[in-house]
Amino acid sequence: MNILDGKKLIIIGDRDGIPGQAIEECVKAIQNVEVLFSATECFV
Repeated sequence: MNILDGKKLIIIGDRDGIPGQAIEECVKAIQNVEVLFSATECFV
């Protein structure tokens, strides 16, 4: 059982931190998780 099991995610990454695409790739390894939206933003 995983804390994200069966969840739908919205991923917002940071340009100077961890990009959204990197987080999305990590989450893809978990079964029963759906990524609805993934983006990398610049918070200035």
